[in-house]
Amino acid sequence: MIRPCTASDVSTIHEIINEAAAAYHGVIPDDRWREPYMSMDELQDELANGVAFWGFEEDGELCGVMGIQDRGDVCLIRHAYVRLTHQRGGVGTQLLRSLELTTQKPILIGTWASAVWAVAFYERNGYQRVSEAEKNRLLHRYWRIPERQVETSVVLANRPRNEKFRDHA
Repeated sequence: MIRPCTASDVSTIHEIINEAAAAYHGVIPDDRWREPYMSMDELQDELANGVAFWGFEEDGELCGVMGIQDRGDVCLIRHAYVRLTHQRGGVGTQLLRSLELTTQKPILIGTWASAVWAVAFYERNGYQRVSEAEKNRLLHRYWRIPERQVETSVVLANRPRNEKFRDHA
C-alpha cells in the first residue's frame, strides 16, 4: 500500500534512507560521503522545506520512501530509498508512478552521476537526462545543494526526448 508518510514515520524514513544510501559509499565522491548519509536534522530541514514523503507499506512495515517537493513551476522527486530486503521488487517504480499522479507539473530528479543504478532506474521509467548546461541551471534554480554536489550530479526530466525543458517563471 502506498500512503503519505506522517510525523510518526520520521524515524523510519531516516532509517530507510541511511540503510539504502550505504550503496553510495565508495561510489559517490569521498568528499560527499558522510556517516550517517542523512542526519535527522537534515531530514527535519527537508520536511520543513516542503518535501512530502510517501511510503510503500507492506504487512504494516514501511519498506520504501520517496519524497516530492513542489518548487512552483516544477516538482522535484527527492530522497527515493527502498530497504535492502525490498529492492528490485517494484517498490521504487510503484512509488514513482504514484507520485507522478499527484502533479500535472513537470518532474525533475537529481541524483549522483556515479550512481549508475539510480540513473538507470529513472531512465527505465521514462526520464531523460538533461544537458550539462541545463543540469547546472536547474540544480542552481530548484535545489539547495553545495556546488560540489552540482558538479557530480545529473538531472533527469519526464519530458519527451529532445524537447528542451522550459521553466515557466
